[in-house]
Amino acid sequence: MSMKIGYTTGVFDLFHIGHLNLLRNARALCDKLVVGVTTDELVSYKHKRSVISFAERFEIVRACRYVDAVVPQESLDKFAAWEKLRFDLMFVGDDWFKNGQWKSLDQKFVEVGVKIVYFPYTKGTSSTLVNEVLVRLRNGELDQYPPHPVEPSLPPLSASVA
Repeated sequence: MSMKIGYTTGVFDLFHIGHLNLLRNARALCDKLVVGVTTDELVSYKHKRSVISFAERFEIVRACRYVDAVVPQESLDKFAAWEKLRFDLMFVGDDWFKNGQWKSLDQKFVEVGVKIVYFPYTKGTSSTLVNEVLVRLRNGELDQYPPHPVEPSLPPLSASVA
């Protein structure tokens, strides 16, 4: 049986449980997981800025035990990434499922034997939400966050394979 190489990308700003779930679940489905961390320049295409610098986000992801290798994501072209890295599986959030761009990309990947695995997003958390809560806490708009103790949750591994 040949080694299965998985690939996923992300900004990984304000690293949170959703990021950890993605990396843990992806690694469970492959032998080696390569993660593309989005560069600051690429983040800016959305007219956004990460809170944590690229160099620090890169090191945070590299330190995760589920990650075997980290590369800069300098382009949104996932097929170009495949041409360079030759992964067998690509892991993405299910918000991309049935998106026109991904339908086309999915067909291209089928032709080269790559499966796209869609993972459900972790409900109730995102870097955007974490950043908004931090701003509200700093502005005195919230007394505490979260408003009640939260038990850590480990959602069951579930994915859609296209």
